[in-house]
Amino acid sequence: MIGEIRRRLGEDVTTVCAMSGDYVQRGESACFDKFVRAEAACRCGADLVLELPLPWSLSSAEGFASGAVAMLSAAGCDTIAFGSESGNPDSLDRLADFALDPDACAQIYRRMDGDKNLSFAAARQATAEKLLGPEAALLSHANDILAVEYLKAIKKNKLDLHTLAIPRKGEGHDSMHGGTYRSAMQVREMLKRGENVSPFMPSVAMSVFEKAKEAGRVQDAGRFETALLSRLYRMEAEDFDKLPDAGGGAGRRLYKALQEGGAIEQIAVAASSKRHTVARMRRMLLCAALGIQREDTDGAPPCLRVLAASGRGRELLRREKRKAPFVIKPAAVRRLDTRSVELFRLSACAHDLYCLCCTDLSRFRPGEDWERSLILV
Repeated sequence: MIGEIRRRLGEDVTTVCAMSGDYVQRGESACFDKFVRAEAACRCGADLVLELPLPWSLSSAEGFASGAVAMLSAAGCDTIAFGSESGNPDSLDRLADFALDPDACAQIYRRMDGDKNLSFAAARQATAEKLLGPEAALLSHANDILAVEYLKAIKKNKLDLHTLAIPRKGEGHDSMHGGTYRSAMQVREMLKRGENVSPFMPSVAMSVFEKAKEAGRVQDAGRFETALLSRLYRMEAEDFDKLPDAGGGAGRRLYKALQEGGAIEQIAVAASSKRHTVARMRRMLLCAALGIQREDTDGAPPCLRVLAASGRGRELLRREKRKAPFVIKPAAVRRLDTRSVELFRLSACAHDLYCLCCTDLSRFRPGEDWERSLILV
């Protein structure tokens, strides 16, 4: 991805990554913590790695994209690059216009009103096929869906950002079929089984991950599940109504499924329906356990947490082009507005939980997020 960006835009381009922190949009904790992954990204060619704050990283595709685009714009970027199954910028642009069209949105919701078992995605697909024809097929591809949301956010907020759609190679988003380019899902499953993933990962990233494993900075899945459940069982039904995406009865469905017991994935599956996906329920469970509420994603991320930087990235930090403050030393966040402090505290507590569930607790120190400055590569 980074190599292709530089091939198209020039070797001297500064690349800024908006990266989820310790918890990710599929509704799970990341395989490695945010500092480990940020270092790996920089060693693979990124110049600056910014943390997408926790509420946006655990949001729907729309919320995730809105937060990421706002953050990159605030950092002074002029182009946003993303992976795309189609690699067709014109079709993606038309689909973004469709998604913003009030008449098209009204048709989507009329379809859902007429069929209570129809999900938003299915209603949107059917409406797009009616209005746009074959181009609607792009809305069945995970990365194209996210690309449309990026374009929507840019248009809706009138941001001065160019776009660059990079065609994906190899297996699809959640494929388990093998091949030269493995899907991220397959690589994650291989890691969980202790299999060798080095043929499918840059060697410099692999060395960072191996060092993290040796240091015990890898999650114990069983310990993490127990920690989440212990928090969830302390909550009341009305707490679930305050969660992001809790509308349409989703919050109460989740609470009811929780009372039936079982593992996290079993609870998410039990709470799901044709209108409420398993991934949505996973995200809501994490939001509940981590204390994230609906209003936490209002507006744009108020500050830009820097996790890692190269020499060229440090030059960008010195420029005055940004529209939001960079947080390089965590203690400095206390001098910012109340919302910045509250969001940082939310992420710091979530990071403590992540580290508490790693394999080597002897190295754990609470409050690490308040002490870790950016990683220099």
